[in-house]
Amino acid sequence: MLTRRRFLHLVAAPLAPPPTRPNVLLILLDDMGYADLGCYGAKDIRTPHIDRLAREGVRLTDCYSNGPVCTPTRCGLLTGRYQQRFGLEWALGPGMKGYGLNPEHNTLARYFQRAGYRTALFGKWHLGYEPAVGPNRHGFDEFYGLLSGNVDHYSHKEINNEHDWYENLNPVHPVGYSTDLIRDRALHFLDAHAARPFFLYLPFNAVHWPFQSPGQPGSVRLRPTWFQGSRAVEYKAMLEAVDTAIGQILAKLAAQGVLDNTLIVFTNDNGGERLSDNRPFFHHKATLWEGGIRVPAILRWPGHLPKGKVNAQPAMSMDLTATIMDAAGLTPDPAQPFDGRSLLPILQGQAPLEERTFFWRINRADRQQRACRKGPWKWISDSGFDQLYNLAADPAERKDLSWQHPALTRELAALYQQWETMLKQNPPPKVIA
Repeated sequence: MLTRRRFLHLVAAPLAPPPTRPNVLLILLDDMGYADLGCYGAKDIRTPHIDRLAREGVRLTDCYSNGPVCTPTRCGLLTGRYQQRFGLEWALGPGMKGYGLNPEHNTLARYFQRAGYRTALFGKWHLGYEPAVGPNRHGFDEFYGLLSGNVDHYSHKEINNEHDWYENLNPVHPVGYSTDLIRDRALHFLDAHAARPFFLYLPFNAVHWPFQSPGQPGSVRLRPTWFQGSRAVEYKAMLEAVDTAIGQILAKLAAQGVLDNTLIVFTNDNGGERLSDNRPFFHHKATLWEGGIRVPAILRWPGHLPKGKVNAQPAMSMDLTATIMDAAGLTPDPAQPFDGRSLLPILQGQAPLEERTFFWRINRADRQQRACRKGPWKWISDSGFDQLYNLAADPAERKDLSWQHPALTRELAALYQQWETMLKQNPPPKVIA
């Protein structure tokens, strides 16, 4: 029987606090090499703040980008699905109007927005030039940065001399170095929104060319000088400037009292090129050799992920998507299931390392490549020539074992063909722009 005394006790009793939802900070660098960070072996570039993330979190050794260039990986990272499902297999170039990620598909931002998070993207979009396919149509409450693949870091113009810097749907003309502008907007966002759950995506456009050091506003680049620079000067300064910006953002999170309740995920969009260091891997961006698709990845979430661990679980950009969703207690739309899988149980030590099978392809007139990794084995077909490598013994892909293991070579090639068949049954939707 509910007595008056019992009723008053129930009314006065404080409600149990709701579970604390983690904030999410997703940091993506551009064209950085696998060995360009201190925690991945760099000796000539200082990255103490990114190294701190590794010391206080989990560093992956066998993480791959969804694609060998910018656009496809960004598509896979935001959707949790193979980019081929969206018809975005290569980097969108200047003047490619009418292409982009169709807003009918869910993104991380839209999932978090629906869950009551404040969402923002500050930096590089590269998933469509028109407002109809821009960040604000994909669940981002705020957008500030570039729609294209690269701009001069001071004038904010593309190589074709078209201006490309936006605040939401409107072109703006800020004065400043791109890394600093992205950092400043992130700090402002955290001042304004750290009191409520947030999803903050920071895809810096460094260290992508043009190679320009911070603090030199007179070094505007035009087409003839777009690719000039050196690793020892411009490249080093660019990456160290990003690391400094990340350190300032970490300090802001700490000052707001939310650092340890923020899942921080750091990675890169593809292998490095030109001035980057991809050791010990072969080749670079725009290929399916390990140097084109093996990328750094670090996750920090105190109390939920171990500290200072190195993990060899094979993973892909879209697995980071699934992991972020899992950490926040969100589930993908059943009509748009993820191709990626959550890494949380493995990173937390609750499950053993898992053998995975991944697929990539390049369909271009100047390059035809196919690749499949299953466990430690990687099959790659380059212009129709099949090769097989044991990455555990030969990460640099120097010893082709296809002639020694013809059955295994055929097995991985057949798995790839099954993947191609699946894609043909799921053609990409028409682009809206």
